[in-house]
Amino acid sequence: MQEERIDWPNGAKLALSLVVNVEEGSEQSVARGDKGMEPVDELGVFVKGAIRNYANESNYLYGIKAGAPRVVRLLKDRGLAASWTVAAQSLENHPELARAIVDLGHEPVSHGYRWIHQFRMDEEAERAFIRQAVQSIEKTCGVRPYGWLSRYLLTDNTRRLLVEEGFSYHMDDFSGDVPFWDRDTVPGRPIAIVPYQVDTNDMKFWTDPAYSPDDWLTYAKRNFDQLMKEGEAGNPKMMSVGLHLRIIGRPGRIWALEAFLDYVAQHGDSVWVTTRKAIADHLAAVDLA
Repeated sequence: MQEERIDWPNGAKLALSLVVNVEEGSEQSVARGDKGMEPVDELGVFVKGAIRNYANESNYLYGIKAGAPRVVRLLKDRGLAASWTVAAQSLENHPELARAIVDLGHEPVSHGYRWIHQFRMDEEAERAFIRQAVQSIEKTCGVRPYGWLSRYLLTDNTRRLLVEEGFSYHMDDFSGDVPFWDRDTVPGRPIAIVPYQVDTNDMKFWTDPAYSPDDWLTYAKRNFDQLMKEGEAGNPKMMSVGLHLRIIGRPGRIWALEAFLDYVAQHGDSVWVTTRKAIADHLAAVDLA
């Protein structure tokens, strides 16, 4: 069985994509006109109905006030590029974070205008949602996003709308470890698919209370080791690490990210730490659509 493959710049054996998800400040709340509270909650408190969950709102706010400075400082100190999948409204509500992303020279990726489920939208509403996100991010960051990550689910129209709205790559895919082209959704206008990984995502700290920073670090390193082994054998791959300010930014967890980045640094130029747009652009350069 033949695997998809790609060669990275300068002979790198692995491309590492650090993805910082920013959802804080756009999560569901009756204060934003939603029917109820945000159900994703480390505290495990969810009640159906028009009730405002002040506790969970403060849990999300932690990501902005305390988590973001730790993550920004860590990436800045190491000079590592990241892709920030941002819910656009989050940056509207917290412009200081938009400025930090711009100052780092990192890539803003659209995670929707808000961190809500777009799969319930009809085509007209979804197109407006996509356009609103682009316009907002361009205003807060000074550059439009070229990549898109939905909240969990998408529609039959999503990818076509992204092509029509000028996106160059899409992240809503978990089917492999190398980027590839979707040439079929809009014939004559291919879009790069840059797969995401959920198994290395720090959200596991919320979904599984028994999951520890040691567990995450061990798994991330073993994932990295296996992909490096395959790259050294002549089949380079990419690895995604999904992070959240309110999760990995906790003092009891940030050390695990720091330790993983220290481990990566031991491999020098064999690892290309880069943005997802750079990966999509490289795909276009070596495999013209």
